[in-house]
Amino acid sequence: MNTHPIAAAPSARAVRLPQASAGGWKIAAAAWMVTAVFILSNSATPLYVHWQRQFTFSSATLTIIFASYIAGLLGALVIAGQLSDRHGRKAVLVPGFLIAMAASGLFIAAESVAALVAARFLTGISVGIIVSAGMAAVVDVGGPERKRQASRAASVAMVLGAGLGPVLAGTLAQVSDRPVWAIFGIELVLLATALAVITAMPLPRLPAAAIGGGTSHKGLRLPSVPAQNRLDVAFGVAVFAPGISATSFMLALGPALLSRLLHIGSPLMAGGMAGLMFMSAAVIQFAVRKLSIRTVLLLGAAATALAMIAMISAVHAALPALLLAAAALAGMGQGLGQLGGLTLIGVKVPDQKRAQANSLMNIGGYIPAGLLPVATGFLIDRAGLAIAATAFATVLIVAAFAAAGFVAKRLPR
Repeated sequence: MNTHPIAAAPSARAVRLPQASAGGWKIAAAAWMVTAVFILSNSATPLYVHWQRQFTFSSATLTIIFASYIAGLLGALVIAGQLSDRHGRKAVLVPGFLIAMAASGLFIAAESVAALVAARFLTGISVGIIVSAGMAAVVDVGGPERKRQASRAASVAMVLGAGLGPVLAGTLAQVSDRPVWAIFGIELVLLATALAVITAMPLPRLPAAAIGGGTSHKGLRLPSVPAQNRLDVAFGVAVFAPGISATSFMLALGPALLSRLLHIGSPLMAGGMAGLMFMSAAVIQFAVRKLSIRTVLLLGAAATALAMIAMISAVHAALPALLLAAAALAGMGQGLGQLGGLTLIGVKVPDQKRAQANSLMNIGGYIPAGLLPVATGFLIDRAGLAIAATAFATVLIVAAFAAAGFVAKRLPR
């Protein structure tokens, strides 16, 4: 693996991550809107055990509630990138923030499983919009000279928000008599500030030649990228998919592992574990900024495999420390896969196709991230938590090794 820092501009074949450089206020402001929505994305995590007791539902139902988020996200990813590339970022982002605020209101008012499913579904839609249009907007404001820096800012903003959400929620759930009102009331305020920022911020105009050469009258279709960029997206998907599947499992069933196997029922502990996972994902992206993308992706695959090995050990040895290590490594796996994929897209995919490329990478990642935890939830109800978690982890270990082989063979040094 090549671990030398960048000494020159990247070639068309071998793309490297940039050295640290100062970011502009526009990149930071645009990144804040990504963070605000991703705080919402995982704020429900410390409350799952609470809701499971309140509404008396099974592990399978719990994973269905979680998967409704994935369903909404995937639906948004299919169309949001195209609409953003065609009509501009704001035309898609503003409705996305309004949907996120509606989801927060539904969580506050929820009195049934159906309400939780609806709230999670709307959350997924808003996140899908931000993943495609919002993260593309962060790169847009960076301009041609800061594409790689802006790609890293977008990626860090995503995992930072994903980590802050459960930490905030877990803390409030521990100290507040009405944690749902406190958590999602604060989130409504954060979303309102981000909506104000994106409404006021001038965004660069996209080239006139958008989808289909500017044929805006054509109907929507599956997201696409130029043929020469398909492999760039595939590299990101290969590593990002196992990584985000690992973190999705931790978000959906990590609190149950803590409660049932390790006898830890604290919502603060559940939120702290999720926060540790995504803080690790954020920190690792700065730590590897001098490494080549090939090295970053290989490290991401290795981190995911190690995370699942640690989780199997934690489940069978009943050691909370090992479960925390698994969470941290899972976050690193997702963060590195995400960073490598987004950077390849940011520097190689044309501006007018960037949001669609973001959508494709995330569709490829979130499909297994939705299906595998749901399948695991049903297996838990039939075979028990320990057997189901071990089976899930084994599948991801195999997927991570396959991703490493693909990257090592096809991505130049």
